[in-house]
Amino acid sequence: MTLVRISNNKTLKGHKAIIFSTVEPPQAQIDAIQKQFPDLAIKTFIQPWGAPLDPSFKEEEWQDTTVLLTATLLPKPGQAPHLQYVQLTSAGANHLIKDPLFTDTKIPFSTANGVHGGILGYGSIGRQTARLSKALGLDVHAYTLHPRNTPESRRDDSYTPPGLGDPEGEFPSKWFSGGSKEEIHQFLDSGLDILVISVPLTDKTKGLISKPEFEILGKKGTFLINIARGPIVNTDDLIEALNSETIKGAALDVTDPEPLPDQHPLWSAKNVTITPHISAASSFYYTRLLEIFRLNLERLSQGRNDFINKVNRKEGY
Repeated sequence: MTLVRISNNKTLKGHKAIIFSTVEPPQAQIDAIQKQFPDLAIKTFIQPWGAPLDPSFKEEEWQDTTVLLTATLLPKPGQAPHLQYVQLTSAGANHLIKDPLFTDTKIPFSTANGVHGGILGYGSIGRQTARLSKALGLDVHAYTLHPRNTPESRRDDSYTPPGLGDPEGEFPSKWFSGGSKEEIHQFLDSGLDILVISVPLTDKTKGLISKPEFEILGKKGTFLINIARGPIVNTDDLIEALNSETIKGAALDVTDPEPLPDQHPLWSAKNVTITPHISAASSFYYTRLLEIFRLNLERLSQGRNDFINKVNRKEGY
């Protein structure tokens, strides 16, 4: 696939954006984007979850598309030879990291991260959880994959709406880091009453919380909250930990499998509340998503490709 060279282009002349939206996007924001970039061609197609592709969309549309906002639909490499930037509507990219457009090209992908105790994963979602936890009087412990030993390293460079999150990394009283089991266990064994899971799903985090981890959490009788992805937690081990009362309980917005079959034993496990993957739902979701989109279009118009919430291909998030 050939990439168009990025250069300074304040009005985005010659660019075309395709927006696949699950709902009708806020027209006022689309109009604001159009006003800021008057030469940008914008085409919007409604693509509800699980529904057939909008019949008004034709494959030829890909040929001159340079910008794409989408949940799951991606062109095949070669279909969109001028594509320069993909904005995902989700906070994670795990569902697309094996797509050829992600694996076989260098096209930047960005997530909607930020549109959405111990906090396992201190990104935008984890930081907002910390803000709410501090307001309730909780002492916050944070875990990250990479060390955050300096004030500069603890800052958040992802999208954060004003007044939300923890942009400076000020809320945790303790920071833990590392990818080894020993380092993760040190965090889990730090006296947690509540564990909030907000890490992205990658090969490294699949099954991250299983029987050995539940045994550690059982020392304190931790309550588990998963707002990330279901496969991060081993479901069979979770059921055992709940029914044996090793942990106090669990609140799950995600499960593995998902959706959870009607007769699955997790439904009848002790002290569990399950919601249908709606923790990101908000009347402001698309407003914030389109603000990330606008800010990244601004960077594109300046000849930059250091997009906000840019996915790290090596890490998978």
